Amino acid sequence: MKEHEHETKNNHETELAHDEVAKKAYAIYEKEGHPQGHAEENWLEAETQLQHAGSDPSDHQDHQDHHSRMVADFRKRFWISLVLTLPILVLSPMLQTLVGLREAIRFPGDVYVLFGLASAVFWYGGWPFLKGLFEELKSRRPGMMTLVAVAIATAYLYSSAVVFGLAGKMFFWELASLVDIMLLGHWIEMKSVMGASKALEELAKLMPSDAHKLMPDGGVKDVPLSELALDDKVLIKPGEKIPADGVIVEGESSVNEAMLTGESTPVSKKKGGKVIGGAINGEGSLTIEVKGTGKDSFLSQVIDLVKQAQESKSKTQDLANTAALWLTIVALGGGVITFLIWQVLMNKEFAFAIERTVTVMVIACPHALGLAVPLVVAVSTALAAKNGLLIRSRVAFEGARKLQAIIFDKTGTLTEGRFGVTETLVLGEDIDEETLRKYAASVDANSEHPIARAIASASEKKLPVENFKSIPGKGAEGRVEGKDVKVVSPGFLREQNIALTDERVEPLQAQGKTVVFVLVDGKLKGAIALADIVRPEAKQAIDALKALNIRCLMLTGDNKATAKWVSDQVGLDEYFAEVLPQDKAAKVKEVQSRGVLVAMTGDGVNDAPALAQADVGIAIGAGSDVAVETADVILVRSNPLDVVAIVQLSRATYRKMIQNLLWATGYNTFAIPLAAGALYAWGVLLTPALGAVLMSASTVIVAINARLLKIKP
Repeated sequence: MKEHEHETKNNHETELAHDEVAKKAYAIYEKEGHPQGHAEENWLEAETQLQHAGSDPSDHQDHQDHHSRMVADFRKRFWISLVLTLPILVLSPMLQTLVGLREAIRFPGDVYVLFGLASAVFWYGGWPFLKGLFEELKSRRPGMMTLVAVAIATAYLYSSAVVFGLAGKMFFWELASLVDIMLLGHWIEMKSVMGASKALEELAKLMPSDAHKLMPDGGVKDVPLSELALDDKVLIKPGEKIPADGVIVEGESSVNEAMLTGESTPVSKKKGGKVIGGAINGEGSLTIEVKGTGKDSFLSQVIDLVKQAQESKSKTQDLANTAALWLTIVALGGGVITFLIWQVLMNKEFAFAIERTVTVMVIACPHALGLAVPLVVAVSTALAAKNGLLIRSRVAFEGARKLQAIIFDKTGTLTEGRFGVTETLVLGEDIDEETLRKYAASVDANSEHPIARAIASASEKKLPVENFKSIPGKGAEGRVEGKDVKVVSPGFLREQNIALTDERVEPLQAQGKTVVFVLVDGKLKGAIALADIVRPEAKQAIDALKALNIRCLMLTGDNKATAKWVSDQVGLDEYFAEVLPQDKAAKVKEVQSRGVLVAMTGDGVNDAPALAQADVGIAIGAGSDVAVETADVILVRSNPLDVVAIVQLSRATYRKMIQNLLWATGYNTFAIPLAAGALYAWGVLLTPALGAVLMSASTVIVAINARLLKIKP
């Protein structure tokens, strides 16, 4: 985070940032909501949404159990209906005649047995579709369930009338096989939806069931997580899950945060370090002070943000819903027209016309179309969360595929926000670079100044220091190996009239770097240049974005020399220097005025106005503070490469959505005329059962295609 910028931020800037947060939060509230669509689509989307992570992990288990029960119900209905279908096939007159066993299999009352078995399949196996029919009609959104229910009801009622005296053919075997195939398709689809959200459901199971709370008398008591409160002290043993967000007050260990942040390498933690609930403790025991529980915890916020992303409207989803509604109208209208053409104009028998009508309505079911986008949304959201990319706004996320420019905040985003040694120059004789660093690091190890700490960390080897004392405003000094070593500023050299003749120093200062000097026994021996450390992944990220034809810019409050140095290091196209926090939004607007779609990538509250102004706001390195209201996308890790991953995932997600929409609509466009009997003159006819097979196959293909989504260029 940008500590030095935060320290200089005045009250006006803070209020401005908070105002922008409120505005963006309200805008998100206005534009987001539950997608409108068919009852089945809403149910399937609801299957992908996690319940809000409260204080009781069992809530998530209950939700997952509900998913499992729904899948088990369809599985049970499928197998029972399939068993009942076998004797229906044997007793069907059409199939008996086809295999030449009509007289051998017949027995008195066989049609009534057939009717009874078919009735059981219709009412038991077909009940989910009949129930869905009433729900869709009640909501005035007829869709896939309406089509399936009308198709099986038409076949059942007509066939039943034939059993009791009406002249015609029975379609009981087509009815039974249609129900079987539809149940099988739904079973497979539900498993696909559950599989798509599996990574998110795993998040909800990360929390342990209880915690080892340290009591006032010094004892340890195991308590449920719901009983933990702020500032409670908790013991975490090696290998255990961390029960709540907190700060380490005792102990040292490595912590595996892979499932939370996507960081595969265990992170070293010691006293004063922050830990996240749900992470796995490593080899050491830790005592933490609880700082976040229940809805305030990092994990809860992550799950809530994922839920918001899945509930937010998708422009592509709106297109799919509209197409599905029109397809429903076309299918129902097409069924009526098909019946009238064959019955009235072509003067075909009633049974033939009914069969064509049923086939049209079955094969025109917009099931694949209804799942085309929700499945991709579920998979992409799960994939993003698994990789530490949290999507708040689906609309903004989908818009990321069209980005033409990305503006990066410098400190904490492209750089680490801390000083580090960039160059060490040997200016005197009888000393080498390693010794120079060792002397300087040894002296500065005794100082708390940020620059001194950076120099101290530049050398692992440190020597004992005697007579250490600071030189106010100028540096520090001490005796190392019997020599007087001073680490001082350029001002100290001027005061002591020490000449600086080495021409290598001035270019470093021109780059905006801080240069300090090392004197040994009063003689100038070296110079050490420091700067805000550029993240090692920054240049790689910029190169990758440029390869995607995206311009890369930078905003910074630093001087032009420093900005130019960072820009040259990472290969930026453009940069803005000496920009105050309250002016960042204006710079974003300036770039937008060029007619390009712009993303802003920042790391905190003082970037809020700019994040709100951008077409896509990306908060990077949010850490445990994931509730960044102004951001459309939140990146858990402080890694610029995740910005590339967001763009790549957005493009890949859109490709999958379009592929699914084209497949679903293209399939129906081709299949409806075929089902209506357009190729009847050439002897090609689709039965209702075959129509159901093709429809289910289309749906499964859409589901498989969605599951193949990957984060890649």
